Amino acid sequence: MEVRPILSALARNSAGAILVSLQIAITLAIVVNAVFLVKQRVVTVNRPTGMDEQNMFSVRVTGFGKDFNFHDMVRSDMDLLRRLPGIVDATNSPQVPLSGGGSSSRYYTEPGEKGRSEPVNYFETDDHSVNALGVALASGKPFEPQDVEWRKQESQAPVASGKVIVSKGFADRIFPNENALGKSIYDNLGQPLRIVGVMEHMQGSWLSWDKVDSTMLVPLVNPGPSTQYIVRARPGELDRVMASAEAALKAAMKERVVGKLEKMSVQKDRSYSSDTLIVVILGVVTGLVVIFSSLGIFGLATFNVNTRTRQIGTRRAIGARRIDIVRYFLVENWMVTTAGVVVGCVLTLLGGFWLATRFGLARLDLYYLVGGVLGLWAVGQLAAWQPSLKASKVSPAMATRNV
Repeated sequence: MEVRPILSALARNSAGAILVSLQIAITLAIVVNAVFLVKQRVVTVNRPTGMDEQNMFSVRVTGFGKDFNFHDMVRSDMDLLRRLPGIVDATNSPQVPLSGGGSSSRYYTEPGEKGRSEPVNYFETDDHSVNALGVALASGKPFEPQDVEWRKQESQAPVASGKVIVSKGFADRIFPNENALGKSIYDNLGQPLRIVGVMEHMQGSWLSWDKVDSTMLVPLVNPGPSTQYIVRARPGELDRVMASAEAALKAAMKERVVGKLEKMSVQKDRSYSSDTLIVVILGVVTGLVVIFSSLGIFGLATFNVNTRTRQIGTRRAIGARRIDIVRYFLVENWMVTTAGVVVGCVLTLLGGFWLATRFGLARLDLYYLVGGVLGLWAVGQLAAWQPSLKASKVSPAMATRNV
């Protein structure tokens, strides 16, 4: 088929073709960048936490009263919870992973704030922390009961045992290409801590932090009067365990407040709520843009068919087959779509570059652009298919009629 007659026809009715091409260009830029952003968010939300969060919950407890003893309360509650049916293990920590609230500090490879330094999200806990969190150790071993310091007064002094367990993410950052096990790190006062265990992976409290996998467990129980208990249940028993744990804690001691029990999966979803909202919004916008673009292509093709009935009849009268008519309009539509795609590629790359530099996002993967181009070509041909079939059904007799 010659392209020249198609170009001539488009030139005579260029306004509609130009508008549809611009619509396609804008659609390509929006859809490709939106899909790329959605994919990034989905990957972020589905990152492994390193913990058994689907079977875990936390609860805040706060004691009060003249004879209240915080450490006795924690010991008693931990013993109570660990004996309840369906509970794998329990630990105490003022900071809860995935919750959005926690503590951090910066550590150095040499005293005096020298050497390589990295921030870390730390959790003050006891000797059951590794099992209660469901994390796996890549090397080293969990804390022993004698490692845990039950501190009577708040202090900036390092934990008495001087031991910590860190995540592999933190270990690899502060000791790149080295084995961190057994090495010491130092706080801003030059006080040392020795790494006795390295966790395969563990996310911290702030899921939007670019170093969310830099975490540390410290065997320390401060004087209270408030803390949180993190409880891990057997698979499938979380709801029942939560109910029994709440009843047991409230019955065990009157001089304290037992807060709301909350699943860690719910805390994770809440921390990712903004990412989830972005995925939904971009998904809806992408769908609407594709629909409107398809309607534009369909409308242009329908308009061209309706205004060229006599031309189509003439071609049929001189021997054009139905397949020739269908092919004519599909090629015409493909040319309009391609013009929009060419402009859209430029807009897509510019938009991706702006997003990357303005918001610190990853650079656009060109595979998404290729997929977007192929997808729009397919959508364009599908949108023009019905009007093209309608055109092929025009009778040769229409060439002799007034339109």
